[in-house]
Amino acid sequence: MAATRPSKVSASRHRETFAAWGMASPALAGLLLFILLPFALAIGLSLTNYRFNSPLPTRWIGWENYVRMFADTGFQRALLNNLYFAAVVVPLQTALALGLALLVNRPLKRMVFFRTVFFMPVIYPMALVSVVWALLLAPGQTGMVNQFLHTISFGAWNPATDFLRHPLLAMPAIMLMSIWQGVGYQMVILLAGLQAIPQELYEAAAIDRAGRWHQFWHVTLPQMRNTILFVIMVTTILAFRLFDQVWILTQGGPQDATTTVMFESFVAARERNQVGLGAAMSVVFFAIVCLVALAQHFFVRQERQVK
Repeated sequence: MAATRPSKVSASRHRETFAAWGMASPALAGLLLFILLPFALAIGLSLTNYRFNSPLPTRWIGWENYVRMFADTGFQRALLNNLYFAAVVVPLQTALALGLALLVNRPLKRMVFFRTVFFMPVIYPMALVSVVWALLLAPGQTGMVNQFLHTISFGAWNPATDFLRHPLLAMPAIMLMSIWQGVGYQMVILLAGLQAIPQELYEAAAIDRAGRWHQFWHVTLPQMRNTILFVIMVTTILAFRLFDQVWILTQGGPQDATTTVMFESFVAARERNQVGLGAAMSVVFFAIVCLVALAQHFFVRQERQVK
């Protein structure tokens, strides 16, 4: 009997392991086929001078594309624009999403309606949202944003301002549109985190005569730390993936004010037929995304160790 029990336990563990691998295999296959394999191919292409439909043979050129990329002022400007976009959008969108989550996390009538309204822009494709905002930001009588600013400023704002052709206003206009379109997604994640906080903590804080602000600072934020870090990570990745808005609204202009890493990679591969250079830009972008994910994982792990 003593020899039989370990064998039964071992067989049960083998069955559980086999079942676990079987359930994880679709996700692992997708990870291999759609992320790891394309990334490996991109690394290989980035080390060559490959061009589409070129009669010239493909040559191995090593790190030449990376040297050319970092020396390119267009790529440098694109990387700075990505950092600028992320530095503004990530904190603003996260703060606004947290505010909306706190607002709709109330047991009031018709709160489901407001949650739906705030989330609704997320379900629309970015291409459609970009076209609509191009009409809203248009100069003259047709642009509602210009007319609104002209009205509230009592005529001080010039309604002929072309946001998408202005070097200083084009990127803020894209930021505003991106925040409006994406804040509902972050709101839903933060709302789920808020609803997971035990009510006993708020009751204990109320017994200690803690006001709403102290409850928010000492109960809500500490309990929401990992959720907020996850939202920041996702928003940062999406910020570096900025492409659709730029392609539809500005084409990287004016004066490279809205060009991004993904846009430069696309233009290099498609417009200039420099596939190797575009692949090198994609590899750098993937590395940045991985660094953001690793940083988020590090902070979450540190939090767990503290607890």
